[in-house]
Amino acid sequence: MFSPMTIEVERGTTITWVNKDDIPHVVASTTGKFKSRAIDTDGTFAFTFTEPGTYEYYCSIHPKMVGKIVVK
Repeated sequence: MFSPMTIEVERGTTITWVNKDDIPHVVASTTGKFKSRAIDTDGTFAFTFTEPGTYEYYCSIHPKMVGKIVVK
């Protein structure tokens, strides 16, 4: 599960996902705006949000893992 599931940030913020699970995950936006490679345990993926909007994302390996970033 992504934690927190929803986060609100300012435009220009870089979000870094850290995999604390013992299996790989892929962070992918539902619109194709960003997609990580498979992130192994303790691996990271970072993306800078330059445009305001709502960005929903999921793990393409485990599609029930979802999250949302609201950029102001």
